[in-house]
Formats: sequence, C-alpha cells, structure tokens
Amino acid sequence: MVWERQQGQGGQGPRRDEGRSREGAVRMVRRSRRRKLPKFTGLCGREEGLRVKRSCPSCGPEPGGEEKKGRGNPISFQLFPPELVEHIVSFLPVRDVVALGQTCHYFHEVCDAEGVWRRICRRLSPRLREQGSGVRPWKRAAILNYTKGLYFQAFGGRRRCLSKSVAPLLAHGYRRFLPTKDHVFILDYVGTLFFLKNALVSSTLGQIQWKRACRYVVLCRGAKDFASDPRCDTVYRKYLYVLATREQPGVVGTTGSRACDCVEVYLQSSGQRVFKMTFHHSMSFKQIVLVGQETQRALLLLTEEGKIYSLVVNETQLDQPRSYTVQLALRKVSRCLPHLRVACMASNQSSTLYITDQGGVYFEVHTPGVYRDLFGTLQAFDPLDQQMPLALSLPAKILFCALGYNHLGLVDEFGRIFMQGNNRYGQLGTGDKMDRGEPTQVPYLQCPIALWCGLNHSLVLSQGSDFSKELLGCGCGAGGRLPGWPKGSASFVKLHIKVPLCACSLCSTRECLYMLSSHDIEHNPSYRDLPASRVVGTPEPSLGAGAPQDPGGAARACEEYLSQIHSCPTLQDRMEKMKEIVGWMPLMAAQKDFFWEALDMLQRAAGGGGPGPPPPES
Repeated sequence: MVWERQQGQGGQGPRRDEGRSREGAVRMVRRSRRRKLPKFTGLCGREEGLRVKRSCPSCGPEPGGEEKKGRGNPISFQLFPPELVEHIVSFLPVRDVVALGQTCHYFHEVCDAEGVWRRICRRLSPRLREQGSGVRPWKRAAILNYTKGLYFQAFGGRRRCLSKSVAPLLAHGYRRFLPTKDHVFILDYVGTLFFLKNALVSSTLGQIQWKRACRYVVLCRGAKDFASDPRCDTVYRKYLYVLATREQPGVVGTTGSRACDCVEVYLQSSGQRVFKMTFHHSMSFKQIVLVGQETQRALLLLTEEGKIYSLVVNETQLDQPRSYTVQLALRKVSRCLPHLRVACMASNQSSTLYITDQGGVYFEVHTPGVYRDLFGTLQAFDPLDQQMPLALSLPAKILFCALGYNHLGLVDEFGRIFMQGNNRYGQLGTGDKMDRGEPTQVPYLQCPIALWCGLNHSLVLSQGSDFSKELLGCGCGAGGRLPGWPKGSASFVKLHIKVPLCACSLCSTRECLYMLSSHDIEHNPSYRDLPASRVVGTPEPSLGAGAPQDPGGAARACEEYLSQIHSCPTLQDRMEKMKEIVGWMPLMAAQKDFFWEALDMLQRAAGGGGPGPPPPES
C-alpha cells in the first residue's frame, strides 16, 4: 500500500502538466470559435450567438442600437429565405399560427401563405391528397380539419357533461350530420359518408360501459346529401336515404361510362344497402328531403336548376329483394311557379318549406291539424290539393330556417329571428304562450349562427362580441332537454352547457343534444345592417341610423336616448321623453303598455296626485 502511494505521488507532476496542456488547447479552440462567431452571425458574446433577435421590417432599426456596445446588430427575419421562415412557422399549432399572423404585417403575409397551410394540412390529414376548392384551398382544408368535431351531451344519467365523438382520420371536415336510433352519420366536404357506431368499451377503471359514437366506418363515397325520417323522434329513423353520384357503364356500342345520380337506401342499424334507384344522366340533384308516412314516403329532390321532383316509395317493402320502377314527377311548386328557383328545402312529417334564391318562403301543409297550428285557421286549407304552395309574407330576404312539428323559425338577411306556429309550451320564445299565425319577430335575439326547432322546444346558437358561443333555448324543459331549466321557459334563456368555439350546427333528440364543430372560412353567414327606414317606430332618421340591428348599434342608440333624457330640464319633461323613447323602441305591445303604465304611476307620484285612472292617451 505504501509503495503504491509513493508511485502515485511520484507521477503526479507529469500528469498535471498534461492536464494543463489540454486545458490550454481547449481555451485556444474556444477563443478561435469566439473570433469566428461575429464574422458569420454579426453577434458577439456567448449568449448573443445563440439568440436571433426579431425585427419587424416596417419598424426599421432599433433606436440607439449603435450606441449599445457589446451587442452588435440584430438580425431581421426578413434576411432569412421565405421558404425557411414558412417551413419553421408550419410546425406551430394552428392556433399559434393565427396568433402570430396578427402581430405585424410581415408575419401576416408569412402566416397567410399557402405553403405554410399546405404543410399544416398534410400534418393534420396525411391521407388528404387533393387541396380541395376555393380561393385559399390549403388554408380552408387545414382549418376544416383542425376545427372538426362532434360533441354531445346526454340528458339522462349521473354524468351530464359534454363529450366528443371519435374523429374519423379520413374525414375532410364535417359538413352535416344526422343522429338516428342507434348511431350517427356524418358527411364531410369531399362526399364521404361516415357511420359512427355506439359500442361497449372498457373504461379507465376496467368497467364495461356503453359509449356513443366511439367506432366509425366508411358507409359510402361520392355522397351529395342524405336524409331519414323527418320526425324528431329517432326511433322512427329506420332507413337512411343517400343521394350520391355513381359511374354507370355506357350504352351498347360505346366505350365510356357516365356519371349518374342515384338514391341508395341503407339500414341505419347495420349500414347494409337494401335499395337503389338510378336517374338519367341528364338530371343532377343537390338535396334530398323526406315527407309523409312510411307507406307513402315522398322523396323530394332538388335539382341544380332549382326545380323540385318527387317520387313515392313504400318503406315497408324496401327489404324485399325485387326491382320495380317508380315515377319521378315534377312537384307542384315547380309546375305552378316555373319562374321560381328554389335554393333549399326543409321538411317534417306533414309539411315542407321552400326557400327561393331571392329569399322568398313557400309552404306545403298536408294535414289540417298542423295547418291550424301554423296559421291559426283552416280557411285556405284544401284537403284535395295539399301540394298547393302557400307564400309567407315576410319583410326581408330569408337566409335559412328551421322546421318543427307545428312551429317554425326563420332568419332574415338582417339577422332577425321570426317564429310562427303553436306556442303551447312557449317554444316560440315570445315571452308568452299565445299561438302566432304569422311570422313574429323575437326582438331580443339577433344574428344567430344556427336555429333548430323540435317537437315542443327551440334552440338558438349565438355568438358573443368576444367570439364565444352560447346556446339559448325555450319551450318545454321536460326530460332535461333544456339543461339548467327543467321547468322550461317561454323566452329564450341561456342553457347550462359548454359550447365549442367553432360550433356551427346543432340537433336535439329525446336522449341527447348534439353540436357539430367545423369552421369554413368561405361560408360564414354575413348579415346586413338594418336601414333606418326599416326600423319599426323610428321617428327620426338620425336615431334609426345610429341604431342598426346589432348589439353595438343598440348600445349607441341607448346612449343617445340617455343623453336626450339628460338634456331635459325638469322631471316631468324627462318622463315625457321616456314615454316617447319607449314608443320608438322595438318592444312588444304588452311590454310598451307596461312601461307606459309604470311611467304614468311614477309621474303621478312625483306630481303629488292620487292613484287615479291613467289618462286615455296612455
């Protein structure tokens, strides 16, 4: 042991010299690297060589930068090749890319480049081969796939929270959906129809539970539209009718094939095709709806030219293996009014609604009970001619609608909501339970994103000034269909449910509430400002011009009203001005009477008079 220690102590000097020489060599290498660093990067210092300072090209150099010693000149992102900057930005999440594009003009151009969105789209959807259509195809495709989602909340059970269904990897955004008795069907923007199944799965705790829309398969491709039983109860939705385009072999003597539209019928329980009808290649359709009972199911088909054709099938015989010919006939609304070009349709079991390209609305009602609920009378109902279209009198162009069993909702180009029909449960949202035989405006709701009418309740999807979404509902609240309002409401109230940021449509069944999330940058509903001459009760153009039908305009109008009241010298003058303003505001007659009566009571109390009868003028 002593000999080993002596040997170690004797060789310590040469080892120290070797260590010093190595350290000196390392210092020389570091010194040489440090000298080369400013030559290539324009930076000095160890920390500055690892950092690139961003400089906006429009802002110019940093003031006082030359006076700062030891920092060098900052490098601008503009010096990098655009392809390199786009490649770096494409690795950011979509939310961060949008936020970065709002910082300055340079990054706005970079983040808006199609090259960035092409890389993002291929990262989100690796199997997407085509860029799609539109002015900005790659940006639209990337945002569609980033925001797609189907959310649902069950009305029963102990856990009443919002859940998300499985997202098919092959889906290119979500265009529309339809829940049936057991499953959910989703159509994307390239015509692929997906079949989302309910199944038994194991939870995190090892328990077997029934979960909605947790498995998916591709039902068919080339689909344009689909429909099922129009009743609100999904129990009746046994078959799914799919409008699709298929390649058909040419006639004898020709070599090519032709694309023909067809209607394929599938069982909703298994996804098995049970029936198919093919049309002539000269006829091209874009929408399909159903109306009527199972034995006399009428299929309404809307062509690209705005004409409506119909055919009748018997659903009880669809599962029988036989072929037969059905007659495709022009609907009476297209025969009697050939100049009309229908843009879209909506249907229920006993009624059909048509919206033209000019914003007009025409109705077909097939049963006397529904006709009485919708119009309050049977005066113009003809049981022998149920397909005769009835025109609704509306003050503006209608953009979209929702049709329930015995009530309906319409949204015009100014964002106003009109309700009509049966109001037994307060499903019209007018604040009372009186039926409306003509379209009645709901004054406190404007600019909705989506509208849905059920059996005896209505839902409205709206957006706030901070772009947050909220869901409003009215009518019957039994069964939890109005979360947070079990007793229902005769006015639209905010429901206790979390709404996705990009929700665009909704649907409610007996068991569940569904919301579809998908943002299309090219199909955003844009409402117009209501002109001053169209504001009801506006005596002066200045007031009407300052109060467009939007929340910001209403706030400015209220501020102007307050300034006018404040300018009045006496209390009596302020009371009279307030009565005048109540007459200008778009309130219902009962609300105006209430405010006028209350103002008269306050005016008499302030003047020292007794509680006598109100003057006839009020």
